[in-house]
Amino acid sequence: MDPKAIDEIIQHRRTIKPPMMSDAPVSETDLRGVLDSARWAPSHGLTEPWRFRIFRGPARQKLADAMATLYQTTMPLDQQKPEKLEKMRVMPLKAPVVMLVWMARQPNEKIAELEEIEAVACAVQNMQLAATARGLGTFWSTPGFLYTPEMNAWMGIGAKDRCLGIFYVGHPANPDEWPKGRRQSLDDKIEWVDA
Repeated sequence: MDPKAIDEIIQHRRTIKPPMMSDAPVSETDLRGVLDSARWAPSHGLTEPWRFRIFRGPARQKLADAMATLYQTTMPLDQQKPEKLEKMRVMPLKAPVVMLVWMARQPNEKIAELEEIEAVACAVQNMQLAATARGLGTFWSTPGFLYTPEMNAWMGIGAKDRCLGIFYVGHPANPDEWPKGRRQSLDDKIEWVDA
């Protein structure tokens, strides 16, 4: 295994929002490869709490309608913005694959909820890297209404389960214009303790 190849994929990963995606379909092989990478994420006690509800084709309209309704009914009126509402109505239609990412809470709650959320985040990172390796763009969106009881009710999931994001997948409209990355110095983030 070439560590430089892994480093390159990690450093090449970028957020590609749905308006930057083409309407070209994502092949079943690529989509399954991206999803399969999720199940190899670490999870304490091997609970594998990640779950994915996938919307493609006309089903994306159902999600868009629900997102707009949930935005309007869960956000305080003084915090609602017309442009945000419009974004809820159109974003799912701009990517060929849209997933709701959620955490299925372990029934006996032996593992801390935070650790289960972290496991789902690791699964999403795996999917982002697997998508990047396939030339696909991804966007993990987390609008506030996802964390509401109303969202759980719409999804039909348990009260202790957590919707953790909307995950968009698609081919970049202009692959030659893949966004450039920038990060602060690693040295600014490290404290060495040797003794």
